[in-house]
Amino acid sequence: MRILKYFFEFIFIIAFFIIFKILGYKIATDLGEFIGKRLGPFFRSNDKIIKNLENSKIGNTEKDREMITKNMWGNYGRILAEYMFIKEFRKNINNFSANLEIVGQNNLEEISKNKNPVIFVSGHFNNFELMAMHLEKSGIDVAAIYRPLNNIFLNPLMEKIRKKYICKKQIKKGMSGTKEILKQFKNGTSIALMIDQRVSEGLSSNFFYRKAFTTTIPAQFVKKFNCNVVPVYIERIKKHQFRLEVFKPIKFSKNEKIETITLNLNQIIENMIKRNPDQWIWTHNRWK
Repeated sequence: MRILKYFFEFIFIIAFFIIFKILGYKIATDLGEFIGKRLGPFFRSNDKIIKNLENSKIGNTEKDREMITKNMWGNYGRILAEYMFIKEFRKNINNFSANLEIVGQNNLEEISKNKNPVIFVSGHFNNFELMAMHLEKSGIDVAAIYRPLNNIFLNPLMEKIRKKYICKKQIKKGMSGTKEILKQFKNGTSIALMIDQRVSEGLSSNFFYRKAFTTTIPAQFVKKFNCNVVPVYIERIKKHQFRLEVFKPIKFSKNEKIETITLNLNQIIENMIKRNPDQWIWTHNRWK
């Protein structure tokens, strides 16, 4: 039954992809937002979003939280439409590069020049795919860690898009992926990973006033390799324009506890979320 569900989801999304491509970038992303705002609230995860916002003390009133939720679904829709134009972003066709303002490019230039691998950390903010893309386009040898989609029909397509246009080195989460991360890092490849989702194996660390299982990969690499951690953030500043910020590298003490490093990084992600609560994906049960 689940296979059948995934198949029809795949057909549904492919149909939208075709429509988006025909319409062109700006109209497609506007349509994506419209569809996201209309259809999103009907998903079961909508109640989870409201609960997450309440527990995280985001939004002063119920009306505020409803608006954040509505805008989040609209952003979801825009991101879906933008997958059809990732190639154009990558190749700077039709001045797509003008849609991406970069803050902290000098930090990337310094990392590229030093040749010392770092750990880039971020979360699922707005069109998060553009972050790894820009890192690679800036001359950084980087591998992105990703979680395969549950949909077995859609996942191969998304993996192909990511490897071809976003970041060539893609590493699946899991035990085999952890070994590959170590291998790549030892060979001088920086690692980019999202640290905002729940993990089955991690550390219970405070995140928005509650304990949440959090990956300890950045902290472990700091302890093992004495490497820097570089937070990266992206936000949509207009309908079709983004601002990507690369923070200054953080140099933790090698003697710092894994728990302390992990908590500090959670706090950084928290502050990023607070900047634009409706641009973070609240659908995940982060505190399960």
